[in-house]
Formats: sequence, structure tokens, C-alpha cells
Amino acid sequence: MIRVAVSGAAGRMGRTVCDAVDGAGDMEVVERADPDLGVTLADALTNVKPDVVVDFTVPATVFDNTRLCLDHGTHVVVGTTGLDPEQLDELRAAAGRSKGNCLIAPNFAIGAVLMMQAAKLIAPHMPECEIVELHHEAKLDAPSGTAKRTAELIAQAGGKEPPIHSVRLPGLVANQEVIFGGTGQTLTLRHDTISRESFMPGVLLAVRKVAEVDGLVVGLENVM
Repeated sequence: MIRVAVSGAAGRMGRTVCDAVDGAGDMEVVERADPDLGVTLADALTNVKPDVVVDFTVPATVFDNTRLCLDHGTHVVVGTTGLDPEQLDELRAAAGRSKGNCLIAPNFAIGAVLMMQAAKLIAPHMPECEIVELHHEAKLDAPSGTAKRTAELIAQAGGKEPPIHSVRLPGLVANQEVIFGGTGQTLTLRHDTISRESFMPGVLLAVRKVAEVDGLVVGLENVM
């Protein structure tokens, strides 16, 4: 059994992750860390010593949480967005010194990952594009991590760095369109998240595979 601690366990994503892990046959939740539950991540790492920490907290704490896990030699799966390039470099160096690995996924929905991979294939042939991302009104960061990662992959593949348009409205969960334009034609990729359960197969895959990655990797596609 893989022993999992969930950081941010009182939040909407955290609660969903706890239910998914408890429903899997090869892993179990051994600690729910969250200020609202009176349990800190440091407590969980010291007292419970999980095999893997899954972090769904907030941008303001994700760097310190991830660094703390790596300092304890604990594998960490990060779903919280908001890490900047300098922080990623620091975490990559920390992972290189640690016995723990780190898998950071801007999006755990398999369809969203496939959308990003498709955008990479299209970019060299239709380099002009724009991204529209739509999320619920409580999402703290804009643009989303998924949109920024998609833009990065498009640029790396030979497309132009696309502008990103962010929408925050009640009633939404997570949606993204990548619209490519060429002479006399357009091509649109769209992924719609209807419920947070759509992320759970990817989260469970990451929990199972994080021990096999090399140091720090970004993107669920690295273990698919």
C-alpha cells in the first residue's frame, strides 16, 4: 500500500483527492494536513512519514510545502499552480539532492494533457494562436497553470508565444480553448472539465509513478 498524505485536505480538491485515494485498492490516506483541520504538513511528514504527499493548497504556500517534502526525502505530487521559473529551479535543485522525487502537473485531467500534446503537434504548422481559459470565480491565479504550460509547449514546438485570455465566473469548473488561425481556416482545441472527479485518474497515476521519475518533472505526460 502506498501511504499518502494530502496537503490542503479541507479544500474542494483536497477532499476529492482523499476520497479517490481511499477508493483505490493500492493506496491509503494516512494523514489529512490542513490549517482548518489543525494538522500541519510538517506534523504529517514528521509523525506519519507518508510515502507520497499530494499538494492541493494555494499559490502562496506551494513552494514552501514542496521544498519541505523534498527536505524530508518524501515524494511529492503537486497540483497547486503558481510556481514561478525561479522557484522551479530551486525545487529542481532540491530534488536533485533529495531521496524524494517531485511531479508537478498543471492539469491532471487526461483530456487536458492530450489537448496540450495536440497543441504541440499543431504549432509548427499553424504558429498563430490564442488561448482562452475559463475557471470558477474562486480560482486564485490567472492565467491558469494549464494555460501557461500550453503556451510554453506551443512556443517550444515552434509556434508563436500565444496571448492568454482569462475568464473567472460562477458556474464554471475548468475549461480551455486553443484557437489556431491560418489563411482561410481556423482549428480549435477545447477541453471542458465538468467535475473535479475528472482529475482523479491522473492524480492516482501520479501517486503510483512519482517514485519512478528522475528528480523533478513538470507535466503528467511524463508518466503516461
